[in-house]
Amino acid sequence: MSKDMEKINIMVVDDHPTFRDGLSRLLQEEADLKVVATAGDGEEAVELAQKLKPNVIIMDISMPKLNGIEAAKQIKSGSPEIAILIVSAYSYQSYVLAALKAGAAGYLLKNAPLQELIKAIRLIYSGEGIFDVKVTGNLLRRLAGDRLEKRQDVEELHDRELQILSFAAKGLGNKEIAGYLDISERTVQTHLVNIFRKLRVSSRTEAVLEGLKQGWITLEDLPSDQNNN
Repeated sequence: MSKDMEKINIMVVDDHPTFRDGLSRLLQEEADLKVVATAGDGEEAVELAQKLKPNVIIMDISMPKLNGIEAAKQIKSGSPEIAILIVSAYSYQSYVLAALKAGAAGYLLKNAPLQELIKAIRLIYSGEGIFDVKVTGNLLRRLAGDRLEKRQDVEELHDRELQILSFAAKGLGNKEIAGYLDISERTVQTHLVNIFRKLRVSSRTEAVLEGLKQGWITLEDLPSDQNNN
């Protein structure tokens, strides 16, 4: 409960001052959100992220000096606990795939309603991934075929954590996982926090991708095209 009472520290990164400043003002009106910095390009974003360690970064892709994808990679490399939400004018699958590879916790279009963006910020702060489950499953399949490098800086997961990661890969929420395992939602959340810490990630999507790399989960664990959830 205490985490719900904390301010979510946010950095807004966009090369258009009107969008950047306008969004920042709107976010500041929410009682639980606090914009601690803004940046106009990727290089500035990386520098400020290292210095300020915001909880969530809202970042555009097309920016001068360093684009949002490259900036996300650098930020996640140094601070894996920071959740990055890509907000772009483009819905190209290649961009979503690049965002996944870079470690983004979510991807929204700039024309998304403000309340949807605010909801996304709160969700990725709590460890949820903001990607359509069917689309994410297909993209993760593509990533799994790219011979992704296996990271060496992650801890082994114990059996219960692997079980929960497998359910998360299928797109199940905390309540559904708790029901299957006959445990409380709080226990599921605690396990997910431990999984994120061990894998040095900040969202379910990143955790599932790392699980694929490590061979702990398989393509069969991912949602299929026929799934509606």
